[in-house]
Amino acid sequence: MDNLFDLTGKVALVTGGNGGIGLGMAEGLAKHGASVVIWGTNASKNEAAVAQLSAHGGTVRAAIVDVADEAAVKEGMANILSEFGRIDQAIANAGIGQSKRDMFDISIDDFKKLESINVHGVFATLREAARHMVDRGAAGDRGGSLVGIASTAAVHGAARNEHYGATKGAVVSMCRAMAVELARHAITVNAILPGWIRSDMTGALQANDKFNERVIGRVPMGGWGDGADFAGIAVYLASKASRFHTGDSLVIDGGYTIY
Repeated sequence: MDNLFDLTGKVALVTGGNGGIGLGMAEGLAKHGASVVIWGTNASKNEAAVAQLSAHGGTVRAAIVDVADEAAVKEGMANILSEFGRIDQAIANAGIGQSKRDMFDISIDDFKKLESINVHGVFATLREAARHMVDRGAAGDRGGSLVGIASTAAVHGAARNEHYGATKGAVVSMCRAMAVELARHAITVNAILPGWIRSDMTGALQANDKFNERVIGRVPMGGWGDGADFAGIAVYLASKASRFHTGDSLVIDGGYTIY
């Protein structure tokens, strides 16, 4: 029987793939045979991630790409195609957060900063990957997987984070629209909604005893999640096992949302 989760010969892009959720996903993909390209804006973190992922024996590349720069996204995608000739999965994971004192402290400029990466960057990344997948399909090689990383903030009331929650809600809606538009090309599009996960972005909260008691203490599975908890979903969505799974919003939060 064929191995449903064998990714040999596939090429995957993970933006923000040099740490946290992105690195966890990239590692899962590398372990299952995919060639992996990570985009990040921190050169030293990129290098460390490449060294870690290369230990699995596959081809790993990293590039400095600011997804808020549309031209940089187009150039980065062209570079992947120049080297590998294809992209089978694009995971738009790069994102930023910004907690404020209250909603009255959130400026329109704050909103625009988050939107530039969390919405426009996700759209540009998935759009350019889809452009290649559609062209490849027209040549007889159909299929592909697009993944947008949202957040449970898309469905929770994220106080003092109205702008962040709005950008993550946009990712969910965007992925649903793309799923409908691209289904005829055999391209799946899904959003992933992480809960409270250890990362650089949540570093201050991890050290906050009150937060750990009042919020993390409510996670049914217990404690914080880790980037490694997202390896499996990345592999599943890249594999033929998910061929008919599209337009979904997959919550990975240890049960926090339902409790």
